Amino acid sequence: MRIMLAPMEGVLDFQMRKIMTTVFAYDRCVTEFIRVTNGVYPDKVFLKSCPELLTGGKTDSGIPVYVQLLGSDLPSMAANAKRAVELGAVGIDINFGCPAKTVNRHGGGSALLRTPAAVHDIVAAVRETVDPSIPVTAKIRLGFDHSDSLLEIATGVERSGASELCVHARTRSDGYKPPAHWAEVKKVRSELKIPVIINGEIWRAADAGNARDDSECIDIMLGRGALAMPDLANQISADVNSTECQALEWQEVLVLVEALLATAVNIPAKYAGNRTKQWLSYLLRQYPGARELFSSIKRLQEIDVMSAEIERHRRLASL
Repeated sequence: MRIMLAPMEGVLDFQMRKIMTTVFAYDRCVTEFIRVTNGVYPDKVFLKSCPELLTGGKTDSGIPVYVQLLGSDLPSMAANAKRAVELGAVGIDINFGCPAKTVNRHGGGSALLRTPAAVHDIVAAVRETVDPSIPVTAKIRLGFDHSDSLLEIATGVERSGASELCVHARTRSDGYKPPAHWAEVKKVRSELKIPVIINGEIWRAADAGNARDDSECIDIMLGRGALAMPDLANQISADVNSTECQALEWQEVLVLVEALLATAVNIPAKYAGNRTKQWLSYLLRQYPGARELFSSIKRLQEIDVMSAEIERHRRLASL
């Protein structure tokens, strides 16, 4: 079994990938999407999204990071994929799953699932342009409004040359509302020869087991669940291998939270704590202490003040 860390726009950036991969040795990370419109971006755009390009396409912990592209213009998607690889990308992932209305209105993300041929053509264009040694993967949902075309989309992605397919087991219309329909992916898993990765609504080790059983997928991708429980991948791995796993205590998680806040030193005060507060909004699902901490810093802006508040909570948690 492999465990991947999902791309989450506005959440799992370079700094979060760095922190999360110190907790667990994920098999792969994927960047937030680079939205492709027309032409090839300057190098700084790729480096902003994926600073790991400067370190062999891997995090400081040695975890490979695929560059994710989102768009519908074939020449531009292919050209940007090629440039990302020239800069050191170890893999290219194509986003066909983003449910954001703004993205969908411009024909990107999950909007493309309404026209399977467009999905296939984009994968083929990228695959034909990128060096054959570089994996090209795709991430989709079950469909836009329904899953009637799921098998057509998935088999076409494979024929177009994708190395792997990740399926978020909800439609675009489902958004992120539970449940995830893992069993819908079973028909894809049985038809495809390439690996199929299951994603969606995996919050605990038991969810991972159910997702794998229902979909018959071997590999999983974690997103919101990993943010709510930073050691979720450790717990899943231990469950699969029937080994013991000591769960992270709240004071240990606070060290990670403080590490994230420390990366915001050069961000304007108005926005400096946003990512930290955002992460706490996920952590409060698992850790009661996160709710108290979030309440105490949500109106603060100065990093030093927020850091002192986190340190105070850490001392209280150790009593």
